[in-house]
Amino acid sequence: MRIVHIITRLIIGGAQENTLITCEGLAKAGHEVTLVTGPALGPEGQLLDRTKAQPYRTIVLPQMRRQISPWRDAVAYIQLCRLLRSLRPHIVHSHSAKAGILGRLAAFRTSPRPCIIHTIHGLPFHPYQPCWLNWLYIWLERRAARWTDAFITVADAMARQSRQAGIGLDKPYITIYSAIAEEGFYRQVPQGQVLQFRRSLGIPQDAVVLVTVARLFALKGHDFIIQSAQALAPRFPHAMWLFVGDGNLAGYYKRLIDRLGLSDRFRFTGLLPPSEIPLVIQASDILVHCSLREGLARAIPQAMLCRRPVVAFDLDGTAEMVGPQTGRLVRPGDLQGLTAACAELIADPGLRVQLGQQGWVRIQGLFEPGLMVSRIETVYKQLAGPILACQ
Repeated sequence: MRIVHIITRLIIGGAQENTLITCEGLAKAGHEVTLVTGPALGPEGQLLDRTKAQPYRTIVLPQMRRQISPWRDAVAYIQLCRLLRSLRPHIVHSHSAKAGILGRLAAFRTSPRPCIIHTIHGLPFHPYQPCWLNWLYIWLERRAARWTDAFITVADAMARQSRQAGIGLDKPYITIYSAIAEEGFYRQVPQGQVLQFRRSLGIPQDAVVLVTVARLFALKGHDFIIQSAQALAPRFPHAMWLFVGDGNLAGYYKRLIDRLGLSDRFRFTGLLPPSEIPLVIQASDILVHCSLREGLARAIPQAMLCRRPVVAFDLDGTAEMVGPQTGRLVRPGDLQGLTAACAELIADPGLRVQLGQQGWVRIQGLFEPGLMVSRIETVYKQLAGPILACQ
């Protein structure tokens, strides 16, 4: 099959890693794969280098950006139309809101019309932005659903929320969990490397480390973690907090922590490549994830693969992985509940081991790259079968 994937930008993120793993797996399976992306702009880092020397083709459209811009969006749409006419794909598979709108419309107007699939990694509408903007996104997604043959979601919650918003009610939704490819999550990192990592950050060997792996951006929940640390630090002098990632709020959070007198209890790693995340998590004791909007945060199954318990806000797909046997779910925004959950796990190392082991058992096999690619390929074949039979 000739397959085109379209994504807005290849920053370091779950949707981007999912897309790269999919393209590589499909190309190795013998399909002709083209990845179309905008430039990797922003402080989140980039994954564009990972497309080099891969068995698929990568095309960068400079005008395809995350921000809404009528002129740039019109140019990107025209370029997509020309590109798809030239590639004549059997499958067009879009990711993220901007690429999803432009890519699906361009594919729908391409002749011969390819099969059109859209993956919902996270929904563009949510309670933390103006109502008018939510209505605009919902209207756009309803329109784009008319051009879509099937939806793939990274969690059942995404399908449920989309249907509740009236999006693609007559279209199939298939949940396929995003793959985790880094080998470090499937094996134990040598203890010497763990100790060296802790020493490099000035973290004592006997400290209980609560790690958060997320961009330092709005709605990622770092504020709640800092507020809970303010209450927990006096009670647990051996507890420390580790923020992994970068973003436009990094300076703000560092100043806030300093004003609260907690600078000696927090560590920032800055931006790290995905290959180092297994070491970071295995050098920590508890994953804390307080994002207020998320499809299914990759850090959660990553922590579970590393046998670490998870404390997270109960929203979107999180409850599909985290429960009483694998961690603690907290009502979104519930600072008191977050503090209590973290305190319980800080105080009880045996419980941490128990929850971590049960989490590891819970997700065995669910996030294997081969499984994800195979399931996506099956969806393609089901949709494109009649087209291929006629050729």
